[in-house]
Amino acid sequence: MPESLQQFFEARRQSVHKAREFATRALDGWGLTSRTEDIRLCVSELATNAVLHGTARGHDFLVRLDIDDNCVRLEVHDSRRQQPVVREPAITDISGRGLTLVAALSDEWGVRDRTPLGKIIWSCFKTADDAAQSISPHVPNHDDRPLEVR
Repeated sequence: MPESLQQFFEARRQSVHKAREFATRALDGWGLTSRTEDIRLCVSELATNAVLHGTARGHDFLVRLDIDDNCVRLEVHDSRRQQPVVREPAITDISGRGLTLVAALSDEWGVRDRTPLGKIIWSCFKTADDAAQSISPHVPNHDDRPLEVR
């Protein structure tokens, strides 16, 4: 049985931690343990990108998690159409590895445009059969607003 949770976050650096906590609560509520750290790290990287590069002034970003029988899908919605670029940073660079990590840790990932504006960066994580079967009926979500860019 598919289940979805989503939450909006302010485009501030402190929101990256809050987005990671949201993902942790959702994954714990679903009884998922097999890919939790991979998903949490990808939430951090994609939320950081949304804050630094993807969110126009005055807009928030959205983190959405969907789970079904064999996959967790992570989406980060932001308000800019500018497509992210996977970089090859020098060994001395202190940033620029986020999408490389997402590509390495997820089973699939990509980017698509949002209507009316922005983009969605998504990644999928295959899960162990036993984790997906223990999905609870609903994990409390502090923000049940519909998908929209604010």
